[in-house]
Amino acid sequence: MKRVGAAYAFGRGVVAPLARLIYRPHIVGRSLVPRTGPVIFASNHLSFIDSVVIPIAAPRPVHFLAKSSYFESWASRQFFTAIGAIAVERGAGQAALDALDQQRRLLEEGRAVALYPEGTRSLDGRLYKGRTGVAFLALQTGAPVVPVGLIGTDVVMPVGARFPTLRQRVTVKFGEPIDLTAHGSASSGRARRAATDEIMAAIHALSGQELAGVYNEAPAANPLERIRQVLPHERR
Repeated sequence: MKRVGAAYAFGRGVVAPLARLIYRPHIVGRSLVPRTGPVIFASNHLSFIDSVVIPIAAPRPVHFLAKSSYFESWASRQFFTAIGAIAVERGAGQAALDALDQQRRLLEEGRAVALYPEGTRSLDGRLYKGRTGVAFLALQTGAPVVPVGLIGTDVVMPVGARFPTLRQRVTVKFGEPIDLTAHGSASSGRARRAATDEIMAAIHALSGQELAGVYNEAPAANPLERIRQVLPHERR
């Protein structure tokens, strides 16, 4: 696993405190976050800036995976590295497995990672059903999950905005760490589903969002895709 360098040290030491000073996020439950050892931050997802807000609000370094295209230019690469992002090829199949493996290695090194169980941003503000990849990672590694409720990030930087506004504040709520090991093995689909539901219930308690009751998926492109979406199956 690639070690963090000067850009990330600069981000933690300079960028994060400066961002907190400028945007004045309201942070709740910061003392609940374990300061050492592997931790998974599982958050709702409302805006592009969620992956910036969590690292600047957390009391310890946090890493998350970002599309490799974000690292193509020097300026963009420096920015995303400074906030703890690690480049990954996004997609299904082998790409998704490789991303999960990268996160597992980070946790095995005792680091903290941030993930979104919904899979993608909520465009209507509702909280969607969680996919089981986060629970799989937690059950596989034994890492505790810290639920995170983000409030107002979609107002500070809505979809389509080029820059965040300074007129609004966001709220970041960290919950009690959750030990999911009682649900069973990571190889059990039932255990992954139950663990995921516990994570999403904790996020909901923090964010207060309306529950969508469905997965956050793009409209079906054809009848076969529509059938696949409505049939019961596990979403990773």
